[in-house]
Amino acid sequence: MEKIQINGEFIQLDKLLKLAAVVQTGGHAKFLITSGEVTVNGEVETRRGKKIYKGDKVQVEGESIEVI
Repeated sequence: MEKIQINGEFIQLDKLLKLAAVVQTGGHAKFLITSGEVTVNGEVETRRGKKIYKGDKVQVEGESIEVI
């Protein structure tokens, strides 16, 4: 599981995927999210602007990301 540290209170889901280098572009992030291929804390998330807070766990394409 990759741990990503954020500086603010939250980060948007699409920006987190780019920060973690899971995707190269915002378009790819949008595609994965709207296709239902991303889960946040075990539940499918289709909103790319979803706020991700410290302690949340995101899974996509076999990658697990924990926000710290």
